[in-house]
Amino acid sequence: MAASQPLNKQTAYWGVPWENSYGYPQARRVGDEIYVSGQFNHDEEGNLVAPAPLDRDGRPCDFSSMGDQMRAAYDNIAKLLALYGATLEDVVEETLYVLDMDAAFAVVGKVRKAAYGTERPQCASNIIGVSRLAQRPQLIEIACKAVLGSHAE
Repeated sequence: MAASQPLNKQTAYWGVPWENSYGYPQARRVGDEIYVSGQFNHDEEGNLVAPAPLDRDGRPCDFSSMGDQMRAAYDNIAKLLALYGATLEDVVEETLYVLDMDAAFAVVGKVRKAAYGTERPQCASNIIGVSRLAQRPQLIEIACKAVLGSHAE
């Protein structure tokens, strides 16, 4: 299932089960602003990409898939933005929520630069360490705000 806008052109959904159980759209447009809910390492079918292995208590015990998960999250953001005619170049602010700051810092620069297609992405960025994310094998989640037409020429 691809990202779509089934209810109206202002909101976007993946069609994954957690949208209904939690009750939210993946993205919402208000005027020229696009707010993207936290995206993580799932594909268009809702399957986790590069899930972290879990210990006996159900906590991630290996953070080596952080980069793959981060790439999947940026890919999801790009697909959602495309529904509004926007790209990652239109992102003005992002927040990365990570389970392990060291694992994130080991890959975040390279992955962000590749996702944005530049050595100096032109968006404000926050990175916050958290104790848990929505899916247990999830290591990262990225939320952002884009403004149509804001990318640098």
